[in-house]
Amino acid sequence: MRKIVLSSAVSVTLVAATLAATQTASSADPTSTAAPAAAAGGAAVRTAGEYVVVYDEGTTDAAARAAIAAAGGTVVSSNESVGYAFVRTESEQFAAAAAAAPGLLGAAANRRIGTSPDGADEADDAVERLTATVADAADGAVLQSSRGKGPKGPGAEPLADLQWDMAAIDATAEGSHAVQPGSDKVSVGIIDTGVDGSHPDLAPNFDAETSRNFVTDLPEIDGPCEVETCVDPADVDEGGHGTHVAGTVAAAVNGLGIAGVAPEVNLVNLRAGQDSGYFFLQPTLDAITYAADSGVDVVNMSFYVDPWLFNCQANPADSPEEQAEQRVTVAAVQRAIDYARDNGVLPVGAAGNAATDLGAPGVDASSPNFPVDEEGNPVGARERTIDNSTCLSVPAESAGVVTVTSTGPSGRKAYYSNYGTEQADVAAPGGDAYDTPNGRVDVTAQILSTYPENVLAAEGAIDENGEPTTPSVVREVAEDGTSAYYRYLQGTSMAAPHAAGVAALIVSEYGENDPAHPGTLTLDPSLTEALLLGTAEDVACPVPAEFTYRRVTAAGETVTTATCAGPADVNGFYGQGVVNAVDAVTAF
Repeated sequence: MRKIVLSSAVSVTLVAATLAATQTASSADPTSTAAPAAAAGGAAVRTAGEYVVVYDEGTTDAAARAAIAAAGGTVVSSNESVGYAFVRTESEQFAAAAAAAPGLLGAAANRRIGTSPDGADEADDAVERLTATVADAADGAVLQSSRGKGPKGPGAEPLADLQWDMAAIDATAEGSHAVQPGSDKVSVGIIDTGVDGSHPDLAPNFDAETSRNFVTDLPEIDGPCEVETCVDPADVDEGGHGTHVAGTVAAAVNGLGIAGVAPEVNLVNLRAGQDSGYFFLQPTLDAITYAADSGVDVVNMSFYVDPWLFNCQANPADSPEEQAEQRVTVAAVQRAIDYARDNGVLPVGAAGNAATDLGAPGVDASSPNFPVDEEGNPVGARERTIDNSTCLSVPAESAGVVTVTSTGPSGRKAYYSNYGTEQADVAAPGGDAYDTPNGRVDVTAQILSTYPENVLAAEGAIDENGEPTTPSVVREVAEDGTSAYYRYLQGTSMAAPHAAGVAALIVSEYGENDPAHPGTLTLDPSLTEALLLGTAEDVACPVPAEFTYRRVTAAGETVTTATCAGPADVNGFYGQGVVNAVDAVTAF
């Protein structure tokens, strides 16, 4: 659920010292009233003097704008329905003035969401990519391969035997696809680094008309802009993470590559992540609220809000200004989530990849992870003791989000996955490269999904002839010469889209005509959530409840533990169970 510096939108840091590498979970040209300023040509370049200001409940947009002006700010755009504004200011006292202004809840600096600081330890960061570097570190051994363990029955796609994850939740040609493959009247929004709408396995389901990019590339962090305006088209992914997520949700059944959980639903790109993997608060809010206004039924959110791993109400290790910023961030995201659910959207989010019990998180030593120095190291990070009752990982712990933990091929909770009796709603396959009998690396124990050719080429993961240079990449060439690429990744970022896909199947099966968006279906998010959780297959805690993980690489052996709590029908590892596509669409 984080980014990779090689590419993606998930700042994916690879598996630490011996697993050197890369890892998520924004935008230009929205046209909805949720982001009126961006409609004129994309989000503005972000500076140190930019803030998201949240209104007090009941404050009108006009009154809030007046208060912002009095505090020394200039409104760039605002969203009266949710109650926030994007503001620029030259005043160093603006945040304090906004917090004290009548009608305003406060201001949060418009910083990134979803990235990990360079050099961070694997225990603190998401592990979402296993590249050739990792395979080499493990003596190149791919043991107990899961190849051939996926479904390969009649009607299955060519790479279906590599999709153990779909077999695990019965989202196969002979399973849920035979009952309900999804409806093109249902849409899933991918809030991520973008979606490659030209990928041959995504193009049949890609909704270019509804898709939006809420991000302007910033050369100082993203590198040279690909287009003159620095605003990428809404069908581009320069990171890779969002395209991978999209394929798990809805790769088409077209005789090529793989099939997604819901292979006939619409995919909507709601880009909120920079090429570099940074996710700023304002584009993320705009993406969530645009989803609500545009008739999207489910959104996948494989990210968390930076610069704070945990946003706390009043942590004594933080300054008063930092405390206020975190409170505003929690409130702003919650407002957007509430608005989305009130308008027919079910938000699905990743639990995170720090192997942490979110009910007892302990010490956070990585926050704030932005700003950074010239070497990319966070300048303000320090140890903070995290109080579970007043600190939240956002949006995973935001109310109304279906939070998903990750499992490996054996069904165990993935070693990196966060968990918690209060936080885990359901579990889904997210991959675990060490889920093997001897704890050695197996690339195919991760999740295979769609990936952009341009990103692979930029990373050197394919050569000049288009052939993969790493076992984590698979190339598929159809009889007509069409070439498509797929990549193995692991993380709760990969687990969440499995749940989002099942939610889309539920809306497809039980939804009703949406009068607000003619020609589409809708279902109350509370009903979608109830069916998603209620049809998940119960998985009891392991015995003993303290589960031991063994990871073996060329550098040595690592042993860690995680303790599961709760009964079989609802516990910290699996929530209310592992999602099941067939059960979800045959509940009645």
